[in-house]
Amino acid sequence: MSTPSNLRAIDTVIVEEHVHFTLDELCRACRVEHDRVVVLVHEGVLQPAGGDPREWRFDGASLGRARLALRLIRDLELDVNGVALVLDLLEENAHLRAQLRQMGGR
Repeated sequence: MSTPSNLRAIDTVIVEEHVHFTLDELCRACRVEHDRVVVLVHEGVLQPAGGDPREWRFDGASLGRARLALRLIRDLELDVNGVALVLDLLEENAHLRAQLRQMGGR
């Protein structure tokens, strides 16, 4: 079975929020070096629990957020500040859509 050339596979992993990752585990899951994730933390894109990188624990939602952030940096060539803004706007949009659904809208 062939697929149209304009479609591409999307790598998706469903992770429960109560699952936690160390810095090493998150880096392996995202296939990046530590310094890439450290920059995302220092710029507020990711917010781990713990005081320093050896103690950091990232929740399940951080995996998806990190992967999306890294994809925005790679594909759209955004800087980390731009990525933070885009992610905040996407989250706000999702929140507003959820509120609209609760009110009976689409």
